[in-house]
Amino acid sequence: MDTTPIGDLWARVFGTQPAPEAWLVYVTAAVALLVVVPRPLWRLSRNAITIAHEGGHGLIALVTGRRLDGIRLHSDTSGLTVSRGKPTGLGMILTAAAGYTAPPLLGLGGAWLLAAHHITLLLWVTTALLLAMLVMIRNAYGALTVILTGAAFLLISWLTGPDVQAAFAYACVWFLLLGGVRPAFELQSKRRYGHAGDSDADQLGRLTHVPPALWLFLFHAVSLCSLIGGGRWLLGL
Repeated sequence: MDTTPIGDLWARVFGTQPAPEAWLVYVTAAVALLVVVPRPLWRLSRNAITIAHEGGHGLIALVTGRRLDGIRLHSDTSGLTVSRGKPTGLGMILTAAAGYTAPPLLGLGGAWLLAAHHITLLLWVTTALLLAMLVMIRNAYGALTVILTGAAFLLISWLTGPDVQAAFAYACVWFLLLGGVRPAFELQSKRRYGHAGDSDADQLGRLTHVPPALWLFLFHAVSLCSLIGGGRWLLGL
């Protein structure tokens, strides 16, 4: 067994942690629901969903070979990711589709890690993703939001014990799963009143000649299926 500091760090990050008590899983789900449903709290907590949304655009843009120019996050919880490359084709389609699907899919991935008892690894992976995203942020509010979020994950993973880490990690994953559902319904409402003519669904409609309503259906399907699947993993069903 490697007893060096590096070995200890490796074991801490990639090792497994004890599964939390069942009550903690349910309490963190209730807390996440509490910050998603009431509008005043949602207006604040939605910033975290925007980070995941724009991060999804940015990550897929890079994976598909596009040039990522920058990401902006705004205080009204909107965001903008700018990439350069071919204006049509699969890369652009995947990049446009990644925004609304990123938060629930990240929640699903987080639920899988928690079901495998990799609580600390989840916190460190999230910190690394936020650090990578910070490099591409192009406005002060966005930088502050990402720094504060990343600092919370880093401090929890480094300074607290298994119980606190578990509570924080489960609350965050529940939030991504539950919070990933609401934006698609908000977009549906905006489109109904003609207030989202340049939304991701509408851009995808123009790129693919598939009705935006079908893309909106995809966003709903991904978020709801992720919630069901991730919820079952978190609850041990």
